[in-house]
Order: sequence, then C-alpha cells, then structure tokens
Amino acid sequence: MKRLLLMLALLVTASPFAMAEEKDKKPESKTPEPSVTHHEITLGGETFKYTATTGKLQMKDDSGKVKAEIFSVAYTRDDADVGTRPITFCFNGGPGSASVWLHLGMLGPQRVRVPDDATTPAPPYTTEHNPHSLLDVTDLVFIDPVSTGYSRPAEGEDPKQFHGYEEDLRSVGQFIHDYTTKNERWSSPKYVLGESYGGVRSAGLSGTLQDRYRMYLNGIVMISPVVDFSTIRFADNNDLPYILFLPSYTSTAWYHKQLSDELQGMSLEEVVAEAEHFAYGTYARALLQGTSLPKEQLDKAIARYAELTGLEADYVRDNNLRVSMSEFGRELLREEGNTIGRFDSRFKGVDRDNASNRPQYDPSSTAITGAFGAGMNEYMRGTLKFEDDRVYELGGAVGRWNYGRFENRYVDASETLRNQMSQNPHLKLFVACGYYDLATPQFAFKYTKDHLMLVPEYVDRVEVKKYEAGHMMYILDAEAKKLRDDLVEWYKEAQ
Repeated sequence: MKRLLLMLALLVTASPFAMAEEKDKKPESKTPEPSVTHHEITLGGETFKYTATTGKLQMKDDSGKVKAEIFSVAYTRDDADVGTRPITFCFNGGPGSASVWLHLGMLGPQRVRVPDDATTPAPPYTTEHNPHSLLDVTDLVFIDPVSTGYSRPAEGEDPKQFHGYEEDLRSVGQFIHDYTTKNERWSSPKYVLGESYGGVRSAGLSGTLQDRYRMYLNGIVMISPVVDFSTIRFADNNDLPYILFLPSYTSTAWYHKQLSDELQGMSLEEVVAEAEHFAYGTYARALLQGTSLPKEQLDKAIARYAELTGLEADYVRDNNLRVSMSEFGRELLREEGNTIGRFDSRFKGVDRDNASNRPQYDPSSTAITGAFGAGMNEYMRGTLKFEDDRVYELGGAVGRWNYGRFENRYVDASETLRNQMSQNPHLKLFVACGYYDLATPQFAFKYTKDHLMLVPEYVDRVEVKKYEAGHMMYILDAEAKKLRDDLVEWYKEAQ
C-alpha cells in the first residue's frame, strides 16, 4: 500500500500540469555579489590599506518583496576597529544626481582633476590619487538614490514611489539602516554628508533615521547646501532671494574685475562684507517698501546696487531693483559676449547670440561633466572591477519630484534639522559654502542658520566655512586642501 501511494505521488509530481506550472515559474532575480577590491593609500603622511566594496543592496518591504536595488561604493580601512571607526554616508543632490561629484571630486581615494583656472579640460579623462580624501578619518559609503548611478526600481515597481521628498527619505534612510545592520556598524560614530539638495536630504534624514530607526547621528556635513527653498527660488511674491544672492553677485563681479577701482582694491572678504551690509540694510528696506519707496531713496539704492554688482544703473532700474541669477549671469559680461556659470561663476561661456536675457547653458556644469562621467566609467571598471551593462546615470534620469506636504509653500527642512539638533544635543553640523556659487549662495545659508531658532547654547554646534570657489569648491586644489583640513579638525571634535 505504501508503495502504491508513493507511485501515485510521483505521478502527480511528474504530471504535465505540474511540469507546466514549474515551467511558468520565473526564477527569482538575484543581485550579483559585490566586487571587493583591495588597495593602499597615503593620506596625512600615513600609508594604510583599505577595501572597496562595490555593488547593490536590495531594498525590501516588510513582506520581503524587493522594491529596488540601490548601488553604492563603500571604502573601509583595513586596520581599524569597525566598532569604533566613524562611518560617513555620502550623497549628492539634484534631486536626481548620482554621488559621482563627491565621490571623484572631494572624498574618494581617487579624483578627477580639472584645471584650477576655470577652463574646460580636454578629453580623454582619467582619475588620479586624491590627496584630500577623508578615508584616513572615516569610512565612506557613497549612495546613489534610486534612478541615479546604477540604482534602479525592481522589475514592475513604479519609480515614482522613490521620486519625492518623503519617498527619497524613506528609501535612502532604509539603505543606511540596512547597510549599518548588515555590516555591524551600529556602534560606529555615524555621519551623513550631502551636497546641494543633499542639504535638504541630510536635514530630513536626521529626522527619518532618529524617528524611524532610533539611529542618532554624531554629525551632518553639508556642501553648498539648500535647506529652505524660499532662499533660492526667485518669484514675483518672494523678494528674499534677491537679497541673499546679492553678495554672490558682488564676489562674481569682483572676480571678473567689473567693479570700481576702490572695490576691486578690497579683498574678497572685504567686498563681500560691504555687499552683505547693503543687502540686509538699505536694499532689504527698499524691497520691503516696494513702490512706496521715495524716489531719492530708490535712486540711492539703485546706484549702490549697480556699484556692488557691476551692472548698469539703468538696467537695475528697469528691473525694479530685482535681478534674478539667470539675468545677472547673462548681463554681467554681455559687452565681452560672455555668460557666467551658475554652479561656479568663475567659468565663462558663449551663447548663439548676445541679445538673450538668460544663458543658454551653464558653462561651469558643461566644463566638468564630461571629465566626471568618463572618469567614473573608467574607474568603475578598471579599478573597482565592477561591470554593469546599463548607463551610469550621473543625473537627469529622474523626472517630476513629489514635494507632497510642501504643496503651495516652499520646501523647507530647517524645522526638522532644528528639532533633531534640539533632541540630540550631541549632533553637530558643518557647512561648506563657496563665494562663487550662484546655485546655493553662501549668504542664503547664513539666513537659514540664523533662522534655525536654536537656543543660544546650541548655536555653536553649527560651523560654517567659506571657500574661494563655487558650488563644488573641491575642484579647486587649494580650496580642496583647505576643506579637508577643516573637516579633519571638525571630525575630531564631533565624535
């Protein structure tokens, strides 16, 4: 009888229906094992070995369903105790940018080198040793959010579930949690480091990590950040950016020698201080009064604005004392037939004609994108030994970004930052800003810092440093060295 039952069971298992059912089952997709390579580097006069781990981490929901694969490159020092070794999670902004800029520009063991004189480097491009990396101070994990780099949604998953303020915080926050758990880094001092929109993300993550995962950070590093969009979004009903961009107009005009002899004779710091005094004083009052401003005061404000920006007084008058960044970028060097860069106003470009009101492209962006794109692809395959048939998306693959709860108001993560810094009295913030940044100006972050409304005893936990470069101040070698020196000291204090 037992033998008969066994034969029947085998027949059922081998039936055409069972075989068809097995045939229809799709094999589970498996994420390839990461590429692990070993290297040696000299930083700060010390030579040590490190390991690079390049690959993808599956992001799953609570049921175990794979929602996305997030690509990262992690550098860990071999001779360090992972239980006490600091770890920093790094990302750029966009939103929709891969971490390539911080990775090969500022922090990683290899860098892309571009000329210090704000000119476009000639192809072909490659990478070289980065003497300003922070790998001697902290382990580094470079994260490419979903739809950037090699990170992608899982098959059948809608990318929109990752493309938004809250959505992004959930996915990047989960990656940090999962990486920390998988690699046994819960006892390590933990930091996040973000550039540009990475400032919004960093501030938001301080809340997501602390509230969702009970992960308290030791510190946040922001490179050329925006945290409050009202400080950078020009609009008919928002005069704030006109005030906050003005000192960067002054530094740009000073760099291109468009100011008077008196102002050109000042140092960069001195001439910017003049602009900041005017911006928060006479200029702010003039904008607040609008058309009720007496003509005599209007004339004085226009004259001083023109002096500090290198623009013609008539142009300033015709614009009602309100010149947007794109208008300034087109107007400043119009007589020379040049435009200036948005990310770095040291760079100059040319348009099809000299009559337009706005530059056709950002010369500072196009000047370095090719070098970083080629450098990343060569470095990924040649040094990190990682292969992927898909395009490494530097940026631009992400469409509409969902700002959800910020609908009908400006995006602002500053209250989250203030709240977490108040709840976690050990959380410290380092901010690096460039004088020639016309995307996220240094004076805009000063305004954000001054309006965090931290209690007096917490204000000193925010450290802001300025550099004589643009948005990506690290592409200028002298400023990259200064930035490293500043961060080495800050990390010592932040642990």
